[in-house]
Amino acid sequence: MSVGLDKKISLKSIILFTLPTMSTMVFLSLYTIVDGVFVSRYVGADALSATNIVYPVINFVLGCSIMMATGGSAIVAKLLGEKKEQKARSIFTSLTIIVFLIGILIAVFGNLFIKNIIYLAGSTEELYTHCYDYLSFTLYFVPIAILKTYFDYFLVTAGRPGLGLLSGIIGGIINMVLDYVFMVVLKLGVKGAALATQMGMIIPVLIALAYFCYFSKKKGVLYFQKPEFQFNTIVKACANGSSEMVTQISTGITTYLFNIKMLQYIGVDGVGAITIVLYAQFLLTSIILGFSSGVAPLISYNYGKNDKKSLKKLVKYGYGIVVLFCFFVFCFSEVIAPFITMVFTDKTSTLYDITVVGFRIFAISFLFDGSNIFSSALFTAFANGKVSAFISFMRSFGLFVPIILLLPLFLGVVGIWLVVPISEICTIFISIYCYKTFKNQYGYE
Repeated sequence: MSVGLDKKISLKSIILFTLPTMSTMVFLSLYTIVDGVFVSRYVGADALSATNIVYPVINFVLGCSIMMATGGSAIVAKLLGEKKEQKARSIFTSLTIIVFLIGILIAVFGNLFIKNIIYLAGSTEELYTHCYDYLSFTLYFVPIAILKTYFDYFLVTAGRPGLGLLSGIIGGIINMVLDYVFMVVLKLGVKGAALATQMGMIIPVLIALAYFCYFSKKKGVLYFQKPEFQFNTIVKACANGSSEMVTQISTGITTYLFNIKMLQYIGVDGVGAITIVLYAQFLLTSIILGFSSGVAPLISYNYGKNDKKSLKKLVKYGYGIVVLFCFFVFCFSEVIAPFITMVFTDKTSTLYDITVVGFRIFAISFLFDGSNIFSSALFTAFANGKVSAFISFMRSFGLFVPIILLLPLFLGVVGIWLVVPISEICTIFISIYCYKTFKNQYGYE
């Protein structure tokens, strides 16, 4: 029985293997942006701001799923590399069950305390109704949403990233069609946006379940079997994937701080502007996120095989690809800032002017964020959750918070837009330090 991760490492093979994951992330970002465009155009700027107000809750949900997926997939891929296939399958099955149960708990308790959550997230009375409509419908589908993200990662570990891309495309098309039906035809407002997004995740989950329950048993190596609930392994998966959980929770907190500062300095238009820029950031960094997620199982697998030659190639090519792409993204973003903004709002609006100016300052971060994202993913792949979490924590929270609290006092709104670029620049030095410190331990240089 062949393992999809067992392949000769070259620049071409890395790109071909990670291409489906990169494409999946790009497509995900595009249909997420389509959601925002429909909300902005057919419901209003206040509704767009409201979706951003409650997004920290969604970040938490994503964090739980990605934590178990990245931490667990590193363990499973390493076991596959060590030819311990039965143990890998048992752990994968137990983690799947746990992820689903976590989703149920979040859905139940989230709806019980939804009013408190919305006001804690920073909602004003003006935005409360939109926040409630969007979040309540989102919470109902959390068990499905959490499985969708989780399966996306494990399809890569199973050596079937193309299947993840196919299911993502199908789900994305369903989402975009339902956006139009629910918001334009049926005029359901932000309820329609939330419902379309969540319903678009059902088909990808069903496809993944069909693969892991049936098709993989015939030709694959990773599929469901009797679960092995080992407490230490579950804790290890959580600890190893903690960097991604830190990233998502930190993103939620930083989004909250962005919203509070923008409300303080500009008002609701400021929240709308940062929402548009964060949508654009998701789009422009989606390839890096997809590449890092796609290459991580290859790193884990070759680390488990103790194949130092392949490991060195993976890390060398990985950083090279990331640096070149980040430079391209920065140049491209400076040019397209007005065009992306016009997708969300009219050129004559105040929101347009605020967003374009802010976007071009914020875009400096694109020069540096890719290397930090890849560095964090690298240590997750080595099952070193502490280092991975430290890099993620510093770039998304540890440096961000003091900068956003202090810089606007001196530079006003410009200081708010500079927070992320300065955080990413500072984190680069941390990433370089970690890379050099552990190079002999893991043998990637």
